[in-house]
Amino acid sequence: MRIRLYCFLLFLTCITVCSCFRHGGDTDGLPVGKRIQLTTVEDLYQFLTYDDNRYPLVSLHRGGPASGYPENALETFAYNASLQPVIVECDVRLSKDSALVLMHDNTLNRTTTGRGSVNERTLAELKKLRLVDNDKKITPYKIPTLDEALAWGKGKVIFTLDIKNEVPYESVINVIRKQRAESSVVIITYSAGQAGKVHNLAGDLMISASVKNLDDLARLNEKDIPDNKLLAFVGTREADPQLTKVLHDHGVMCILGTQGNLDRQATKKGFQLYASFIERGADILSTDRPIEAGRALNFYIKKRGISSKFVQ
Repeated sequence: MRIRLYCFLLFLTCITVCSCFRHGGDTDGLPVGKRIQLTTVEDLYQFLTYDDNRYPLVSLHRGGPASGYPENALETFAYNASLQPVIVECDVRLSKDSALVLMHDNTLNRTTTGRGSVNERTLAELKKLRLVDNDKKITPYKIPTLDEALAWGKGKVIFTLDIKNEVPYESVINVIRKQRAESSVVIITYSAGQAGKVHNLAGDLMISASVKNLDDLARLNEKDIPDNKLLAFVGTREADPQLTKVLHDHGVMCILGTQGNLDRQATKKGFQLYASFIERGADILSTDRPIEAGRALNFYIKKRGISSKFVQ
């Protein structure tokens, strides 16, 4: 009788854990593996400042979609965070009634059950849709708001926010302030001008800036953005070693975009290639293959005995 009761309780536990991922509603109970536990913005600066023992990280391009998990979905973020500590790269757009939602495309056609432009639908209308994964399968999951994402992610992950052209930086900053999520957010910018604008609006927030050569770095320096508030996106191919050295000498960590060609190379040559990118100067890998990249980084971290008080 006791054995049967034990088996029944074990069965209920398995059902509960599985449903955490497959339920399209409340995400508070979604499992998370190693968390990136940052409580102040100073913690964020410290964690993302380069030193010889920096903790290499995977960044989830478009949130890390996989079979059954669509891009820019809270459930997808949680699934990836249950496997390893992650940075979540996600995309911010405006609804018709000025709500900030997570969506890469300007139309709903590719990733939802809807059609037409995102900014032609109210938030209530968007919430009636379901997200579609990369295999074109309809999932139970809904389009999240930026508010919902930040509320879920505090103390678990770091977000890098790709803010689309129609979205005012001020609106995004207001949501970050509302959620007290300054310690969990990095704002993505694509030019020194954009980086300078974000810094002027919110001098405490960290910024990811495009730095593909020393001239890009010089233009950023003219904006007086402190080194400890910068991440450098060096592009989708490995950076010149001289540029990497200059950035590291200033404590600036480098994001390498492996999505596309470098991910394809790793598919052919083996996932260990991701560790080679880290050995040659990358610090964060923005990838469409987070599980494979994470496996390589995990070996790298264990081999070198790397740890961080912020990763638990």
